[in-house]
Amino acid sequence: MRYLLSILTTLLLSLSVLAQNKTDVILKTNGEEMKGKVLEILDNDIKFTYDGETLVYSVKKSDIRKITFSSGRVQTFNAAATAPAPAQADSQPAATGDSRNKVAILPFTFTKDGQAAPEEVSMQVQNECYALLSRHSGVYTVLEPRRTDVLLNKANITRASIMNYTMDEIARILGVEYIVDGMVTQNRTTQTSYGSSSYQNKDKKDDDKKSSGSSSTYATTQQNYQSTLDLKIYNDKGATIYSQNRKAFWNTEDAYKSALEYLIKRCPLYTK
Repeated sequence: MRYLLSILTTLLLSLSVLAQNKTDVILKTNGEEMKGKVLEILDNDIKFTYDGETLVYSVKKSDIRKITFSSGRVQTFNAAATAPAPAQADSQPAATGDSRNKVAILPFTFTKDGQAAPEEVSMQVQNECYALLSRHSGVYTVLEPRRTDVLLNKANITRASIMNYTMDEIARILGVEYIVDGMVTQNRTTQTSYGSSSYQNKDKKDDDKKSSGSSSTYATTQQNYQSTLDLKIYNDKGATIYSQNRKAFWNTEDAYKSALEYLIKRCPLYTK
């Protein structure tokens, strides 16, 4: 009898452990699967935590196709369309995969004397920011600028139209958890002139003649600039997690680089 009770107890404990190991599976409209525990279903979103984590995520219902609960029950939110409608042919593509700890750097806004600099300048600062952050990203994965720009182009997001999108929308399109957005403002200020002069005596052939010589003057002018860099980081909910600006200490044309390095080293995504 005791042996039978022991077997039953062991069986019940095993079933209990198996039940606890089961997870809820969220299937999103972009095909991504999230495995963990659904904590709460609200009017517009769902509270969710991944297996082995305590951080609670908020997932919009509009992004969820269905949830398969650990009990086996399936709840559908947005059924997959049987055929794409013609009006949806140009819809925004969303990057697939897990967006956790992924970072995208947008092309920087660069204004010089109140005028927008060429696109190549914006992309140059974007690459400089990537070089600084990617070497000290720790657990974060920083998307290469070219991949970011390709995804933006596929979604028809340009410098002219990017202000029509919220940061959470851009994060969803790029498939990242964090967005780095920056602006460089540069204005001409004073000019600094540098000069030097020299005098050279000619050889005297006759002591009775007056001495003579030639003089030369060299002058260069350097244009000075005042540069200010503004840096912001957003999460995939559209919230600002870092916002700082810094005026460059030097007055050279490339002085913004030192301001960029200063701000990157103090942002929450930088690991020493």
